[in-house]
Amino acid sequence: MLAIDLQNVTKTYRGKVQALRGVSLRVAEGEIFGLLGPNGAGKSTLVKIIMTVVRPTTADGTVLGVPIGTQEALARVGYLPEHHRFPQYLTGRQVVDFFGALGKVPRAQRRARVEELLEVVGMRDWGNRRVTTYSKGMQQRIGIAAALVNDPRLVVLDEPTDGVDPVGRREIRDMLLRIRREGRTVLVHSHLLREVEMVADRVAIINQGQTLAQGTVEELTRDSHRYEIGASGGPASLQTVAGPVAGVPDPERPGVLTYSVPTAQPTDIQPAIDALRAMGAVVVRVGRARESLEDLFVRSVVDERGRAMPGAARSTGAPR
Repeated sequence: MLAIDLQNVTKTYRGKVQALRGVSLRVAEGEIFGLLGPNGAGKSTLVKIIMTVVRPTTADGTVLGVPIGTQEALARVGYLPEHHRFPQYLTGRQVVDFFGALGKVPRAQRRARVEELLEVVGMRDWGNRRVTTYSKGMQQRIGIAAALVNDPRLVVLDEPTDGVDPVGRREIRDMLLRIRREGRTVLVHSHLLREVEMVADRVAIINQGQTLAQGTVEELTRDSHRYEIGASGGPASLQTVAGPVAGVPDPERPGVLTYSVPTAQPTDIQPAIDALRAMGAVVVRVGRARESLEDLFVRSVVDERGRAMPGAARSTGAPR
């Protein structure tokens, strides 16, 4: 079942500014989904449409099984906006309780839920301190707890690791994985692409209001899959199943050449390894490689002159 199933989402402001131009988005239940795009791509508008904050010009599809634009599903959605503002006179415990009350969580159930979530996000010992004393990372933790207090099926997090130190980012990643293990769906937007790559099951890249690519990182980078063979004493060029491959000097290992064989099959590189050994070369490294999510992102969006880069518009369609 799909937690989010949207097609042909458009939004035109003041009759002329097209923020969204037919975006499609399919998010399966129980997965972490990364929503990516440069500034001004339409990501925030799309999230606001999902949250019924903004009314779309056109939109088809459902959120948690009900038509988009209705508020019926909101009771089952948790949301942490990028620029959240908690009442400064409240403690962290009171913030989570306050959002639980807004979500109509019964008081008796809310108290137990607040204590559980403060433990989950590592803020139990700090729960009675005012949010004005919190670091950015601590405020993000309280925000995630507030987004979970109504026991949502869908959790929407906008830049959850923004301004958080490396240790805090890792702890937030662990929290996202725990949320997924509980069977919840997480829609996360972040400019920290390496962070998204570590946790996301699938991603969508949008730019200029359109969906450029959607699928797993493995699927979207399939054309870049390769094996890299590092060898000392090897030839300048090596014959492989893909044809001659030039050896590139390894900057970290003097005397070692790296041969990149464009294949995802380990059986394809065995003849090349045998050939190197027959020549007296010493194989020091063999490993799989592909372009990163950051590489995919840069390749998929338009360049600064507004021209689409090669291979930008593609999508794998429905989630597996």
